[in-house]
Amino acid sequence: MKKIILLFIIILFKNTDGLAQNKPLIDVEKQFSLAAKQYEGMLATHKDLTQFPQSTKKNGEADNRTSDWWCSGFFGGSLWYLYEYTGAEKWKSAADQWTKALEKEQYNTKTHDLGFMLYCSYGNGYRITQNSEYIEPLITGANSLSTRFNPAYGLIKSWDKHADCEYPVIIDNMMNLEFLLWAAKQTKDKKMYDIAITHADNTLKHHFRKDYSSFHVVCYLPGTKVFRKKTHQGAADSSAWARGQAWAMYGYALMYRETKDKKYLKQAEGIARFIINHPNLPQDKIPYWDFNAPNIPNEERDASAAAVFASAFLELSTFSKKNQKLYFKTAEDMLVSLSSQNYTAKTGENNNFILKHSVGHKPGNSEIDTPLVYADYYYLEALLRYKKLTVQ
Repeated sequence: MKKIILLFIIILFKNTDGLAQNKPLIDVEKQFSLAAKQYEGMLATHKDLTQFPQSTKKNGEADNRTSDWWCSGFFGGSLWYLYEYTGAEKWKSAADQWTKALEKEQYNTKTHDLGFMLYCSYGNGYRITQNSEYIEPLITGANSLSTRFNPAYGLIKSWDKHADCEYPVIIDNMMNLEFLLWAAKQTKDKKMYDIAITHADNTLKHHFRKDYSSFHVVCYLPGTKVFRKKTHQGAADSSAWARGQAWAMYGYALMYRETKDKKYLKQAEGIARFIINHPNLPQDKIPYWDFNAPNIPNEERDASAAAVFASAFLELSTFSKKNQKLYFKTAEDMLVSLSSQNYTAKTGENNNFILKHSVGHKPGNSEIDTPLVYADYYYLEALLRYKKLTVQ
């Protein structure tokens, strides 16, 4: 009988399902309760469905943007995450409203960020509710995104105009490939699948240094020839802009999830190794806005990068047997820090955003040490992933 009990205990704690063996360090219910209070305040102060929450202005006022701004889908996406966790109809209704407020963006062919704009909103809405009303805007939007792929260059063009760049491609673009892969499966359109794969492969080939750190911008010429590698939001062309590294790791983790191509997993794990072992990663695991910022440790932290990293590390932990515990612990450490008073705002403060201390574009003197809507989005996503991987 003792042998049977011992065997049961071994099976229970073997962690074959990716569940954390130790007691969770983050109270997900508490953090979602705090998030709900903040977003109740956000909804109360945002009645105009054309004004999407973005950040806080330097004078302390709320900073809102229109639907064609690249971040417009994150607010609706966060509302969907609140509904997914709570099951409360009020969040479903609000999420549906703010999702449909993006309807015209399905026809937008001037941006590569339709994944952020439409897949984070409509995509989460469809995943959670299976509401067929969301399918057509998603498919139309994916086709709009596909128009930005030029086979002569072999990549999706990020910006229509940028200094010194004929055909600029930024690492952020990896995040929009999930949208194309979903649409390809939904419509059985191999063209969209091929675009996503080609973009991912060419980015892998040209965007990274030997240490797996990523350039922010690569400028291309026809024939997928590199003209220049540079930064736009980082500290220098040669630096590792923190959120860019997060986009890269998250992007290749999702590419592995969707394709099971091991080269994508290898890339994601290479980036993970670069981050974990970097001498400038602070003890609390919340990175400086750039890993090579010139005045470390007197540089701003970027909670938005940490939130993206945490979510990506949690997903990576489900793919890697060798590094499962390391990736999970890294994500957990980041979430512990983000969930502390150092980074989580008090109820009613911070213009009702959840997280403090993010950096948008320091070289442009924009959104420095401020809340950012996508920091909240990826934080909530990471909390949901954390809950699924732990016994709570």
